Amino acid sequence: MSIFEIVGGIALIISAFFLVTVVLLQEGKENGLSGSIQGGSSGSFLNTSGDRTKDAKLKRATTFFAVVFFIITILANVFEAFFAN
Repeated sequence: MSIFEIVGGIALIISAFFLVTVVLLQEGKENGLSGSIQGGSSGSFLNTSGDRTKDAKLKRATTFFAVVFFIITILANVFEAFFAN
């Protein structure tokens, strides 16, 4: 194993861990059956205040870690192709 494979593997594991953690911290968006019976939308201005909410920050973090994960995956494959021999 080359140093690129080891570093790439460790970086992939770390980024995957953060991506899974951020996704699991998010709340579900669907209200289920009770939400469809009651009418569903109970949002106020404080709940939908844009980038300051916890959900907005988690959504941004999810996008960031997903992009990082895919970039590391592509770079690991490129380095593997060039340095395989």
